[in-house]
Formats: sequence, structure tokens, C-alpha cells
Amino acid sequence: MNKSERHTQLTHSLILLITAIIWGTSFVAQSAGMQLVAPIIYNCIRMLLGGLVLIPIIIIRNIILKKHGKPEINTRISIKYGIGAGIILFIASSLQNVAMINTSAGKAGFMTAFYIVLVPVVGIFIKKKTTMLTWFSVFIALVGLYFLCIGRDNEFIFEPSDILLIGCALFFSFHILYVDTVSKKIDGLTLSCTQFIVTGLISIPFIYIVDVLILHMPVSFEAISAARWPIAYSGFMSCGVAYTLQVIGQKGVNPTLASLIMSLESVVSAISGLLILKQHLTMDETIGCIIMFGAVILAQIPYEPGKSKH
Repeated sequence: MNKSERHTQLTHSLILLITAIIWGTSFVAQSAGMQLVAPIIYNCIRMLLGGLVLIPIIIIRNIILKKHGKPEINTRISIKYGIGAGIILFIASSLQNVAMINTSAGKAGFMTAFYIVLVPVVGIFIKKKTTMLTWFSVFIALVGLYFLCIGRDNEFIFEPSDILLIGCALFFSFHILYVDTVSKKIDGLTLSCTQFIVTGLISIPFIYIVDVLILHMPVSFEAISAARWPIAYSGFMSCGVAYTLQVIGQKGVNPTLASLIMSLESVVSAISGLLILKQHLTMDETIGCIIMFGAVILAQIPYEPGKSKH
């Protein structure tokens, strides 16, 4: 790797670190928001905000590129792949939001981070090799998941929110692999803007199906107004900024390193949940978090059997 390549990787790694910090603190905003407004309408508004805030940025960027004679962005392909990303993101983020009604920011952050372990496992189905070390990290993560689900009475209680978070982690692993596959073919800003708007639009009919019919939660302007700051932070920062940085950052970093850096969101979520919302984890939950984070780190270690350094 030459000096230019190292500089590019460092720059993109820092971009992904900023992404992890924003995502980690956004768990606090989501946790607070879920106490005030129904989860699907929360998701709908924040995603649409994230998409809308990118539109003027894309327009200004395109004007500047045209003025300087730069090649035009292939908008059609970026929108096409953005629709696919939006469908996956809708499922993942909706499961996460519903789960966070009864889950702390720290626990949600660590269980969502399970996607880092799932990424190489799911990659098998798209012909990506998975090592024995990865399978071992999956086993370690399941041990951590057990401790997270023990509950406060030292009984193994698999709450509905835990099942939703595992589903959320699975679909976020799909999202990571999807973005990694298409990132070199598209414009990051256009894909991000498209996926947010698609997620927001798909959410609209589910506001009635999930929020009203299933959860029996009020959907009102008063509730939305009460949650305006968490929604604003999630929309502008978590969506508009962080997801866009993810797409840009993944272009210059290999998927293994990218996943490792982004997994730090789980640590940030636990710390910010404790400092801002005073959400304390039990000893078992803390042990589970430590074990799961260890599994996440382990899953990212390059492993080449039969090779050694001399």
C-alpha cells in the first residue's frame, strides 16, 4: 500500500468513525423518542427529513461539478440501487424502532451490533468465504446474547424486543453487504437520498397497521411535537449525515475494516445511554455486552490458515 492509498484509507476510516459516533448517540434519541411517539411514524418522519436535507446538497454539488466540467453523475443507476437499499433499510430500522419501546439504548446498540458478526455469515450466500474464526465468533456472540437475554431475575427470558433486534441486525447485515456490492457503481449522496425517501414512503401505510392497529399507540401532532428534538437529531444526523458518510466511507475501506470501525456504535450507545438517559445495564447485561463486543472484534481479524510471518 503506497502513501496515497494509506492516506485514502485513513481518511475514509475517520469518516466511518464519525458515522459510528453519530449512530451510537442516535440510540439515545431513538430511546427517548420511543417514549413519546409511535415507532413507525417516528421512522417515517426522520427518514423523510434525512432525504429532504440531502436534496439541496445534491443540487448544489451537481451545479459545481457542471461548472468545473466534471463528468456527470449516473443518477439513474444510483436511484435504482437506492430503492433496493431503501426497502432493506425500512425493514431493519422499523424492527429496531419497535424494539426500542421496551429496550435501553445500550442493550439495543449492542444487540444491533450483532450484524457485524452476521455480515460474513450472510456473505456465504453471495459466495464470500467464511473462516473457522468467523464461525467461532458467531458462537461467542450467541453466548453474549444469552447473557443479554437473562433478564433481571437471572432467568433466560427472550423478550419480543430481543427477537425484533436480532431481525434488525440480520437486515442491517443485508444492508452493509448491499452497499458494499454497489458502492463503486453509484453516487453515495444520490443513493442515500433515495433510500431515505423510499423508506419514509413505505412507512406511511404501516403507521396505521403497526402503530394504530397492533401497538395501539396514539398518532397525533401533539406526540410528534413532543418528540421533535429526537426526531430532528435522528433525521438530520443519523440519516442525513451518518448513512451518507457510511456509503462514502465504505468506498475507500475494505468491508472487514469498515465493519470493525462501525461496530464502535455499540460502545458509544451504552456510554451515551448511561450519561444522558441514566440507563444502567445489569451485571449480566454488561457481561453480555462485553462478550458480544469481543465477538465483533474477533470476527474482523484476518485469518489465513497455513500462513505465518517470519
